[in-house]
Formats: sequence, structure tokens, C-alpha cells
Amino acid sequence: MSGKKIGLFTGSFDPVTLGHVDLIARASQLFKQLYVGIFYNKDKEGQFSIDQRRRMLEEAVADLDNVTVITANNSLAVDIADKLEVTHLVRGLRNGNDLTYEANLEFFNKHLNDSIDTIYLMSANQWQEVSSSRIRELIYFKADISDFVPESVVRVVEKQNEQTRI
Repeated sequence: MSGKKIGLFTGSFDPVTLGHVDLIARASQLFKQLYVGIFYNKDKEGQFSIDQRRRMLEEAVADLDNVTVITANNSLAVDIADKLEVTHLVRGLRNGNDLTYEANLEFFNKHLNDSIDTIYLMSANQWQEVSSSRIRELIYFKADISDFVPESVVRVVEKQNEQTRI
């Protein structure tokens, strides 16, 4: 691997939240290059298409010059990280449950590739209760999500709502 630090922050981003954007912005300050990977399973349908997720995420992080959004289908993060010469996987933590899950994931990632370290960033206090699953629930009930997601997500949801009106 090269001497520069390269990070990879992965998730489904279905949809991206302001908590994600905050973590990405903070992580971008730690690395020469930060990849943000939309990881998905082609057999599982999300609320938003991969193209929509990518566009919403790219717009949300457009002002971060060292951030590149990528997509990966049915791939292990460590395999993609190896191809991109990533030195660190970046994970966000909202609470103790996240830590338990992420520690287990780190155990296996380290077993698969011991040259890649994992770093954890705590969610800022105002985002600790925000999750994509809760946002999807609010979207389903047509509630206001503007306090929790980037404008790019609000626009996509508003457009979808307009298209489904009778």
C-alpha cells in the first residue's frame, strides 16, 4: 500500500441522512482520499434506486474535494478496499448497539485483511437518533424529513410524492 491514508466509509445510504453527511465531512479531514461506498445486494430492493442514492449522496458531499462516491454490488468492503488501496475502513457509531455490531464486523474484516484498520467516529449528538430506516418510515407517512436529510433527498421525495398524487 502507498504511504497516504485512504479511507472507505460504506453503507446502504437508503437514504443518506445529515448524520451520514456529518460523518463523511469529518472523516474527509482525516484522509488524503475518502471513498464513500454505497454497498447493496441486488436481490434486496431498497426504498431508492442505486442511481438515486448515488445522485443524492454525490450532491450532498459535492463540496468535499477529496470524497468520491462509489457503488459495490454483493461485495465485501475489505475486497473493494484492497482494490482501492484503502488503509482504513471508517464506521459511524450512534450507540452501544452499533458498537457491538461494528466490533463483530471488524473482527471478520481484520481476519480477511489484516492490513486494513477500522476507525470509529461517534455521531454528533444531534444525529444519534437519526437512521435511514426511521427516515423511510417518515417518508412512507409523508412526514417532513427536511430536518434530517440533505436537500437532495427532500427534492427526490417531493418529486416521488408529486408523481403518486391522484
